[in-house]
Amino acid sequence: MLSISEFSEMCCLPPQTLRYYHSEGLLVPAGIDEQTGYRSYMLEQVEQAMLITVLRGTGMSVKLVRRALDEPDATPALLQQHSAEVERRRQAQDEAIRDARTFFTSWPEVRRRHVPGMTVVSKPVPGTSAGRNEYAWDEADAAITATIQDVVKTVESCGAVVSGPPWQTLANETPEQRRQTLTGEGPCWLVKIPVTADENALAALPGDVEVQIFEAREEVSIFIPGKTSIAKYCTALSRLTAHPLDGAYVDIPRMRHLRHDDGVESTAAICTLDETGADG
Repeated sequence: MLSISEFSEMCCLPPQTLRYYHSEGLLVPAGIDEQTGYRSYMLEQVEQAMLITVLRGTGMSVKLVRRALDEPDATPALLQQHSAEVERRRQAQDEAIRDARTFFTSWPEVRRRHVPGMTVVSKPVPGTSAGRNEYAWDEADAAITATIQDVVKTVESCGAVVSGPPWQTLANETPEQRRQTLTGEGPCWLVKIPVTADENALAALPGDVEVQIFEAREEVSIFIPGKTSIAKYCTALSRLTAHPLDGAYVDIPRMRHLRHDDGVESTAAICTLDETGADG
């Protein structure tokens, strides 16, 4: 029998780690002195400790390692599943690093610009709620992305050409949309896609895709890099509303969130104080 210190040296595992593995049922000592509580191990257990160390080195949780040891035949599939999860986390970390570099080398600033008029197609995003928490926001973002892809495919199949980045905006263009958004009864978001198309192409669009004229306007905008989130949305909102305007204000209900490959550009129409915004 080996003492915990001897076993620790053989396995290159600190005694506190061995005690933790014992408490988790991962590596149970061969014997425990009832009077002193001292743990002792058998030489044959070094192999199990080695396998645990190898699996833990991959980043596997103790729970997953225990399952891999209990079900050796399932271990290759478990490793494949874990590898996919590691790759997902690695991609998320790479994206976070890119975001951080962008934020701290060129901090996003609000700018003012003129946006020309254009023809757009519009469609409500089914199944979207207000997204007041990160989970709901992620669900809404996935639904918005799917709707954009669907509308792009539809307009191209009808002979229209997408002429700019798509965007999302709150569903508040009609009293009914505003009521449904506030009560949670209907879609919270609309997607808009600028298009260039002749009358025949526009007439061929299905009934659930509405053709609209986006009127030229002055806007303030801010670009936030990376994947959208509720925190980034609120950051853009606070920056736009705080931007100083002489004799004017930003029309928050008409905010647009343009989707670019490397981030989201949030914009809001500028209204003079004698104008009435979309919210009346």
